[in-house]
Amino acid sequence: MDEPATGSGASRAGVARAGADAAARPVSVRGSRPTLAAVARAAGVAPSTASLAFSGSGPVSEEARARVLAAAAELGYGGPDPRARSLRRGRSGVIGVVMDERLSDAFRDPVNVLTLDGIAEVAGAAGASLLLVRSPLDDERGAVPLVDAPMDAVVLVGCNVRIDPAVAVLRRRQIPVVAIEADDIEGAVPIQLDNREASRRAAAFLRDLGHEAVTIVSLPLDRSHRRGPIDTARETEGIAFTSLERLRGVRGVYPDAVAIETGGSSVEEGRIAGTALFAPDGPRPTAVIAQSDVLAVGVISAALDAGLRVPEDVSVVGFDGITVDDSLFHRTRIRQLTTLVQPFVQKGQAAARAALAMLEGAAPQPAAFRSELRIGDTTGPPRA
Repeated sequence: MDEPATGSGASRAGVARAGADAAARPVSVRGSRPTLAAVARAAGVAPSTASLAFSGSGPVSEEARARVLAAAAELGYGGPDPRARSLRRGRSGVIGVVMDERLSDAFRDPVNVLTLDGIAEVAGAAGASLLLVRSPLDDERGAVPLVDAPMDAVVLVGCNVRIDPAVAVLRRRQIPVVAIEADDIEGAVPIQLDNREASRRAAAFLRDLGHEAVTIVSLPLDRSHRRGPIDTARETEGIAFTSLERLRGVRGVYPDAVAIETGGSSVEEGRIAGTALFAPDGPRPTAVIAQSDVLAVGVISAALDAGLRVPEDVSVVGFDGITVDDSLFHRTRIRQLTTLVQPFVQKGQAAARAALAMLEGAAPQPAAFRSELRIGDTTGPPRA
């Protein structure tokens, strides 16, 4: 698998140039032990990429892995510092990261990559390594099994669908758990995002613009990743915490809003949902609330293909606040998506700090973050 993209949106060529430039500069490490963060800078990669490459696991290209190892050798970095406070008393020096999706899907979503960067930044500064860990229900190669992975603590990322079997295994192993965006889990330190309230604010913004026909394009509600309308029965049986919270937030303003479930968070899934929404023989919404920015981009693409203008004919709101490539909107004057900007890196940092605190025997601090509504070029009043 290729190296995951970073939040800067740099191309592979740009990263390679950064690595070459960094390699050409002399780096002084006299008087201090080199850190994983310094290795990442020298190799021109994100901290999460350096951690995964150095540990020998995860979806990192061979070229990126070679650059990281070369930078480590140049700086004299031999691995996690055994003297780090959080790694005393015979611990492995590893924090496991369990993602809710298959790795091949998880690393296509920039939010997962940026959250992992936040975890890696804090963990690396403490001398810890990261290890991608398989859920009990996941047989994908590229991560080690949860039941016997050598690790001191675990961070659950996007833990919506397979949380029960994962937590059961971790409890048996008596491993501390930090859960990012999950329902209440006994014994786990929560790192929360205001998914419901943020979605309610986005819906209220559209209501104040005058929109009445609003449709929700939802992330998956369970592991089946099926597509189609979300009726009452489907919503009731859904178990994906983040998806349901965002759905309920919009329902607080538009109780009867149509909701369409997608098979995942991708531009293509948003395009598939949008194609159905903007079919010429059916009722079309005047506004769409997508549960991720990449879904929103797909919806906009489908609207343009259907001959609609954004936002004159249909308004679109996303969620996340990632950097969207302007070329995706080349047929319009759109420069910025209206979206809910979430602090994904800060979530990862808070999760890593909580995990390290538990390893030191200190009281871990739960955290709750707020998303901000950023008004872009994809929303406006409905056409009269």
